Amino acid sequence: DELSQPTDKRMFVLAAALKQNETIDKLYSLTKIDKWFLHRMENIINLQNTLESYKYTNLPIELLIKSKQLGFSDKQIASFIECTELMVRKMREENNIKPFNKQIDTVA
Repeated sequence: DELSQPTDKRMFVLAAALKQNETIDKLYSLTKIDKWFLHRMENIINLQNTLESYKYTNLPIELLIKSKQLGFSDKQIASFIECTELMVRKMREENNIKPFNKQIDTVA
């Protein structure tokens, strides 16, 4: 099983399982990946699902802001809402939304 064995595809399989509403407890039992990390991945997948329920013309600005804060690129957002990367960038710039860079604490 691709979930129980650590491979280069494991994170993609994990994301697909979360997208199919697999439970954190089941994924933990298969992978032994920390539940904290699994919950963070679940948050990302849930936001992706929410974005996919919108189109460019009705995307709430608050959702665009949240997407950028979680680290989604303009290109990723565009693919979810079925438009171009330039359209997302224009929407972002018109609403004065700056790219969001997360700092990673490597000694935490």
